Amino acid sequence: MNSDTAPTPSVLTIKQVVISLLLLALIGLGAGAWQRHQSRHATDPIPVGILHSLTGTMAISERGVVAATRLAIDEINAAGGLLGRPLQTIVRNGASDWAIFAREAESLIRDEQVAVVFGCWTSASRKTVKPVFEQYDHLLFYPVQYEGLESSPTIVYTGAAPNQQIIPAVKWALDHLGRRVFLVGSDYVFPHAANAIMRDQIRSLRGSVVGEHYVLLGSSTVEPVIEAIVASRPDVILNTLNGDSNAAFFKALRARGLTPEQIPTISFSIAEAELTSMGSADFAGDYAAWNYFQSLPGTANRRFVAAYQAKYGADQVVTDPMEAAYLGVYLWAEAVKRSGRTDPRSVRRALPGLSIAAPGGAVSVDGRSQHLWKSVRIGRIRADGQFAIVWDSAKPVRPLPYPGYRSPTDWDGFLTELNHRWRGNWANPSTEPTPPGQPFTGTLP
Repeated sequence: MNSDTAPTPSVLTIKQVVISLLLLALIGLGAGAWQRHQSRHATDPIPVGILHSLTGTMAISERGVVAATRLAIDEINAAGGLLGRPLQTIVRNGASDWAIFAREAESLIRDEQVAVVFGCWTSASRKTVKPVFEQYDHLLFYPVQYEGLESSPTIVYTGAAPNQQIIPAVKWALDHLGRRVFLVGSDYVFPHAANAIMRDQIRSLRGSVVGEHYVLLGSSTVEPVIEAIVASRPDVILNTLNGDSNAAFFKALRARGLTPEQIPTISFSIAEAELTSMGSADFAGDYAAWNYFQSLPGTANRRFVAAYQAKYGADQVVTDPMEAAYLGVYLWAEAVKRSGRTDPRSVRRALPGLSIAAPGGAVSVDGRSQHLWKSVRIGRIRADGQFAIVWDSAKPVRPLPYPGYRSPTDWDGFLTELNHRWRGNWANPSTEPTPPGQPFTGTLP
């Protein structure tokens, strides 16, 4: 037969049948393998990252946040997990070092392929990891009150915006404690930005700032600050020190005979855990502003405190950032349930308007900023290290990350110039603190 002659229909039919059977077999094998892969994937643990300082100056505050995050994850697992899958925690230590935070964040996302990260305390650590989360289009739940002036599609801010802590506390202080104010803070971005907000507000309320001093993060060299307070005799101190520096500061105040009755202090980063660790004797009678206190009444809070103490010990305390971390896990879990998926994009799309009943009261996600509507409280420190609540907003307050004293553009410029001043860092890299009387003011004279 000529090689150019077409095959007969019978031969063609036989070949087609054979090829079709082979294709069906291959498709069947492939489908079976895909189904087996999907079946395994559908029951595999969902990896979630926890990134906090377990060592260094911030460990005093952050260890409890890790514990509260784990508690929420354990509760979700005990209830059956998410989408039929258990949660698997991968904990990394930021070690109070911003470069380590960035490295560990990238490792959690790239190497561990976590679905979400719960982490950071200081704004320096958050701002250092922010570009990492944006590069990978991932998702960070950040549980601590902060200075605002920021919004990112890759971050859910479960702590307070400035109008949910700083601004109401300043108003209360000027109304109840006096109008001559001394500002003290750690030498990194949160205290500098918070104090800029306070200066703007105090000026608008016709108060006066009689002094402003900074202490290097983790430093116990507070004597120059104490001398300035003695010399200026303010009506009230607004304190944005973080970490171990608080112990040295309050001990030095008391050593100079400066009591809360003479010059009260309102702190923005001292909660029950710090008081337990440092001892409450030097702090009793002073104030703190938060969204949550362990002493709050209510069934949801009693259940939360009882669960935490049952897991970690009856003598353990809970704090505002711990509660914000705990509720953050539940917000993420509800978004996973709502979307039916665990990838960051799907979860983010499910977040706007999401509400839960948290231990500190109802919270909901503001769709425009990914901050939370939260109630605001001011408490007076008791001798037992708990707080007596002296003021309450009575209802959740809408988050406003950018205070209206300046435009968002001006605030962004303020932060950019501060970052340049610190040679690309979000904390003063010098061995000398910012000199007193030379606070960074940015674009506002």
